[in-house]
Amino acid sequence: MNQPQGQIQIGKNGISDNFILTLKSLFKNHGIVKISVLKNAGHEKIKVKSYAEKVVNELGNHYTAKIIGFTIVVKKWRKAVR
Repeated sequence: MNQPQGQIQIGKNGISDNFILTLKSLFKNHGIVKISVLKNAGHEKIKVKSYAEKVVNELGNHYTAKIIGFTIVVKKWRKAVR
C-alpha cells in the first residue's frame, strides 16, 4: 500500500524554523516526506546525517528518518518510536 508523499528541499539556509513549520504542514496530508539536500546546503554525508538527526529531534518521537544518498526520507508513525 503506497502512502502519498510530499517533497521539500534543504537549501543554503539549512534547517530554519520556517522549514520545520513547512515540514509539519506537509505531514498533515502525507505519511512520508522526502527531503532533498541541495549542493549549496553542503553535499557531505556527515552534514546530511546531522540534518536528518536535527529534523527528527525537532519533529518529535513519532518520526523516523532514513538517508538514501542525499535524500532524507522521513516517516510519521502513529505510535511513538523508541
